[in-house]
Amino acid sequence: MRSYHDKAELKAEIKKTYAKYIAEFTAIPESLKDERCDEVDRTPAENLAYQVGWTTLLLQWEADERQGKTVKTPTENYKWNQLGELYQYFSVTYAPLSLAELKERLDQNIQAIYQMLDELSEAEVFEPHMRKWADNSTKTAVWEVYKFIHVNTVAPFTTFRTKIRKWKRLIL
Repeated sequence: MRSYHDKAELKAEIKKTYAKYIAEFTAIPESLKDERCDEVDRTPAENLAYQVGWTTLLLQWEADERQGKTVKTPTENYKWNQLGELYQYFSVTYAPLSLAELKERLDQNIQAIYQMLDELSEAEVFEPHMRKWADNSTKTAVWEVYKFIHVNTVAPFTTFRTKIRKWKRLIL
């Protein structure tokens, strides 16, 4: 997994990969948001729903911890071995929205992640055991907060950009 020198570098990488990812959706008409093809596992709406779902969870984990709540990751209703069901929940919850609404929600989440990073110290982002939600998310590995941010922003923006580009080549 990629590491970062500081919060500024992490934010810059999120900004770069997010801009490339979200730009892929500008040419997709609303009428094709739910169009499925065999070669790509998600429709455009499902692709965005996945991103909205994970970024929403990430922000919720931090908000709940700040309020003194015990955070259950990934959610109260889903365990880590139930990610397929969680992805289905994301699709049912978010994919019915329009592409414009999905892009707006994702943009709001990304802006909130930037704000979260601004409010956290460098130590809270890059040192282990600074957030209970991060410690409780893995049984064997120690993950710092930045790793959760990376795997829920930079990594999927890169991977899912490839998927949506393939979908566009096949459908548009």
